[in-house]
Amino acid sequence: MNLPYNAFPLDQDPYDVRGFPHRLYIGGQWRPSSDGGLIEVTDPSSGAVIAAVPDATLEDAAAAVEAAAKAAKGWRQTAPRKRSEILRRCFELMVERSETLAMLISLENGKALRDARGEVAYAAEFFRWNAEEAVRITGEFGTAPSGANRIVVDYQPIGICILITPWNFPAAMATRKIAPALAAGCTVILKPASETPLTAYALAALYSEAGVPDGVVNVLTTSTPGTLTSAILADPRVRKLSFTGSTGIGRALLAEAAKHVTSCSMELGGNAPFIVFDDADLDAAIDGAMIAKMRNAGEACTAANRIYVQSGIHDAFADGLAQRMAALKIGAGTKADTECGPMITKKAVDKIDRLVKDAVNRGAKALCGGSVPEGDGFFYPPTVLSEVSPDADMAHEEIFGPVAPITRFESEAQAIFHANNTEYGLAAYLYTRDVARGMRVAAEIEAGMIGLNRGLMSDPAAPFGGVKQSGLGREGGQHHGIAEFMEAKYIAVTF
Repeated sequence: MNLPYNAFPLDQDPYDVRGFPHRLYIGGQWRPSSDGGLIEVTDPSSGAVIAAVPDATLEDAAAAVEAAAKAAKGWRQTAPRKRSEILRRCFELMVERSETLAMLISLENGKALRDARGEVAYAAEFFRWNAEEAVRITGEFGTAPSGANRIVVDYQPIGICILITPWNFPAAMATRKIAPALAAGCTVILKPASETPLTAYALAALYSEAGVPDGVVNVLTTSTPGTLTSAILADPRVRKLSFTGSTGIGRALLAEAAKHVTSCSMELGGNAPFIVFDDADLDAAIDGAMIAKMRNAGEACTAANRIYVQSGIHDAFADGLAQRMAALKIGAGTKADTECGPMITKKAVDKIDRLVKDAVNRGAKALCGGSVPEGDGFFYPPTVLSEVSPDADMAHEEIFGPVAPITRFESEAQAIFHANNTEYGLAAYLYTRDVARGMRVAAEIEAGMIGLNRGLMSDPAAPFGGVKQSGLGREGGQHHGIAEFMEAKYIAVTF
């Protein structure tokens, strides 16, 4: 690579990633892995290799922890206003570079440019929100009930944090963790998904440009995440693990963290129900379903995974949704007119195909799509299935693709039963013109987030997270996000 590793191109060929950082980012320095190992990065629209990033070793992991520890005291003691200004500059730079970042996300992730642009805007907002919250971290002061002493509660940074993010939102999942951690005064080690590492490295260069001190943010890519994470968690200086990903991996990480009594935040799998009552605004419900289902082509933990429609509106809804889905243009994410990009890997396509075939074998009808197309890349067409059995595999597994399975229901009680008949509880959606019914059903649904007459609920100003097997803790929101990266210290004072 001829360009310096901290280069951040403002205008370049979308398929030329040479101007972006490709190396491990440790202590403010760009470096190869200690053994020279590499991980190939592919374009999901073609399967072609577009870059290679270092495959970090245990030696590299130890160096990252050391760098974070070295920077910890200085960042912890940095005035909240100064931290706020740096975070605000991160937001401004992301906005300035939004088109370049969106193109990079589309290239390595495959998502349509319109979705990538939306992700960059959403990801940047976490820096703006936390820049504003960084100066509002306060403690508590009171008198003990006995009157014997005063109670002082101070909130302090929890310490070094390891942040593990998935491939489906390579910018937003990183900033949703990094921004509150930095606002709290913590230093971090980010381990992005190996499928989409380029965005994480590009953002690391941006943070440095914004004034984030060396060692405050470190980035490692690895093909052995379990081994690397275990080694990092074993260091007693590491006091926080924040993970977004599957429930299965989350359980394994919780078990590993328990060995060291490390604080954990877990945003895990979802199986979101999307409920449409007879009295719903049909057009609004279809619009909402398109957003809730097709954001990032369905590769989202909050995606509508099970669509339940009351009998009176079922046929009209199914036909309308099928027309909208069938009209979506499929193509490479980097093409301006693409509305549905490829899936992340062939393995993902194979899983979607398995789930669709299982549903059809159980009586479902494909109103559009339903089969893997020929040609290069990891594509699956937008698909609508009607009369899907509640026993179908896709009713219990995350589809993570552009498939909308519709199941008919009769009563409110039946809708609630279906919605809660899952081990997951991340997000849910419901459409009705009856506000009382909407609030009543929302109260009964076991989920951490509800979209009432909305197909999108994610917001940096709102707490994001789930119940049951969908996770622990919250990200975003007033106090919630930063609180995950702080500890309360009680001081008993006698005057």
